[in-house]
Amino acid sequence: MQSRTKRRLASGELDTVLRTSAGIGCSLEYELTDGWFNTAYRVLLDDGRPAIVKLAPSAGTAVLRYERGIMATEAMVYRRITALSDGGVPTPALLCAGEEFLALSVLEGAPWDKAADHLSPRAQRALRRELGAITARLHTLAPEDGRFGYPAAESGLSASDWYSAFTAMVEALLDDAERWKSPLGVAPDGIRAMVTEARYALQEVTEPRLVHFDLWPGNVFVDHGDDRSSTRISGIIDHERAFWGDPAAELVSLAFGGDAGPDSDLVAGYVETGGALDFTPALRHRLALYHVYLGLLLVIECGPRGFGPDHLASCVRTLADSIAGLRRLG
Repeated sequence: MQSRTKRRLASGELDTVLRTSAGIGCSLEYELTDGWFNTAYRVLLDDGRPAIVKLAPSAGTAVLRYERGIMATEAMVYRRITALSDGGVPTPALLCAGEEFLALSVLEGAPWDKAADHLSPRAQRALRRELGAITARLHTLAPEDGRFGYPAAESGLSASDWYSAFTAMVEALLDDAERWKSPLGVAPDGIRAMVTEARYALQEVTEPRLVHFDLWPGNVFVDHGDDRSSTRISGIIDHERAFWGDPAAELVSLAFGGDAGPDSDLVAGYVETGGALDFTPALRHRLALYHVYLGLLLVIECGPRGFGPDHLASCVRTLADSIAGLRRLG
């Protein structure tokens, strides 16, 4: 996906960035074009290891407020996952990192969205259950300072309680929407009223947990193994949009890959592994609001990224559907 936020370097420039910051050079093999924000390259490090290098946007590039400092967020998440005692969240290894890049190990397999046509319905169900279990383990991670919201200090979007943090997150998006003249289809005060009306439900969330918030199939790798006798999840990627918040918010992106309702394989795997998801009216209210939040994000990011009118129109429809879904709960 083409985006104004992507920063492209020639092979020699990329080698210099790594060598200067991490003390190891690389040779560029090819660009990975699936990403929507950072530039990613497949490289061969000087010591012979293959790696994926992600580049942050150039200094001064226009980004949304929540996107400030998110490369450091991704590095933090990789380190926290590595420190999990059970190792139950497969993800690339963080090989080295600098202010403007991450170098990661190469995962086996392929993104789920590209492998889906080769997976039987039975395999898909088993993978959804496995993904639920992995998500439950991911949600055992908690912030060291006990605060909710986005981890990067640059965003300024954190608070001591979830209602305040989420309100700040929404306000930041509305500020970005005004800056980029985003077509939200509803007045900003209408969005604010939706958050206020859900206050009782948001205040039920008292313990912050790590929420990836981008677990669509393109960010989940699956691998058939050498003998192709079984398929497993080999890793989850792209943790930069993670925040400390309500674990139920994870269901928003997980729903892009299939059923994420109370009777789904995904939720079964989640609960079996110790996760708690009680689909009360309050949780359903919060979940509908999180769908609106994602819809806002998708529309507003079209501005700084320079996405075309067709993509923008699709995002506007997604937001409208999410708002309609929230209103139906009332």
